[in-house]
Amino acid sequence: MEQNQNKPETGGQGATPFAQTYFHGTKADLKIGDLIEVGFNSNYGPRKNAKYIFLSATLDAAIWGAELAFGNGRERIYLVEPIGAIENDPDLTDKKFPGNPTQSYRSTQPFKVIGEVTIWQGHPLAQVQVMKEHLERLKEQGINSLND
Repeated sequence: MEQNQNKPETGGQGATPFAQTYFHGTKADLKIGDLIEVGFNSNYGPRKNAKYIFLSATLDAAIWGAELAFGNGRERIYLVEPIGAIENDPDLTDKKFPGNPTQSYRSTQPFKVIGEVTIWQGHPLAQVQVMKEHLERLKEQGINSLND
């Protein structure tokens, strides 16, 4: 059998996968190495101590997170690494959006900030305003989950 002479040598290591990148959108001013943890006031909803923290595998969902977060701080997108298990965010999956198209997840375990996305394009202001109005209508109807 003839060997393929164009095949590069791998040194026996084979392919190594990249780790999944996750994003967290917020207005909090964090530094690399900081931990995002439960127990602080939520960025959204009733502003009570959060039982869960949230992250996404899509930049778009993280941009929404930053744009819709409470506060007057600068909108920021952090690259985060979950320290423990993550699970689908039920507010954005199941019957509402089958298959988790936003790739949004939650956890009770911390996320470590490993970087920041400094260049990104936000949604048009009119679109953000429509989303904020929609969320306000849900709040008026008593629908304010964030996974109580």
